[in-house]
Amino acid sequence: MAAEHPLFPVQMAATWQNPSAAKINHQLRDWLLDPASLTARLKQHCQHFRVEVLGQKIEACSVIEANQDIHAGEQVLVREVLLYCDDIAQVFARSLLPLKSLTGEQQQLAHLGTQSLGQVLFNHPDLLRKKIEVAEFNQQSTVAKIAQHLLFDVVQPMWGRRSVFMLNNKPLMVAEVFLPGAFAYQE
Repeated sequence: MAAEHPLFPVQMAATWQNPSAAKINHQLRDWLLDPASLTARLKQHCQHFRVEVLGQKIEACSVIEANQDIHAGEQVLVREVLLYCDDIAQVFARSLLPLKSLTGEQQQLAHLGTQSLGQVLFNHPDLLRKKIEVAEFNQQSTVAKIAQHLLFDVVQPMWGRRSVFMLNNKPLMVAEVFLPGAFAYQE
């Protein structure tokens, strides 16, 4: 794997909320609450899809990212990537893969390289997605720094979603933020 990105780990400190409480337009809501594979949906909108790995490392789950399935202090593999459509970054994604979940067949998830995690997950018929939460990321957020590094002008808040997936009763959390200019914002 290439060297880590200078901004890795970006992290995603945010106030996650129930989507019903969020004031977002229909188009964005449709993207945020889509239960299907985001990778598959992005591929429908472009000729060339690719994943850029910003970094991957093992660390303790922070209190701000902990939930009922992944506990604070638990060792997780953190993976941060950018999803590109036709060489335009659409999504920043951060995944937390507890080491206890990376056993058996799930060991492969630690070695994805530039393969999309979503593409692998949604190929499993027993995949269960728990509730989707959404959050807003403003110009001062760490996610805005990566967007600015990509030369995006962050004038409007960016929106993201996160959810815990259960694969063979093993939890992993995926959070995705739509970067400025993403299809999710286009009417």
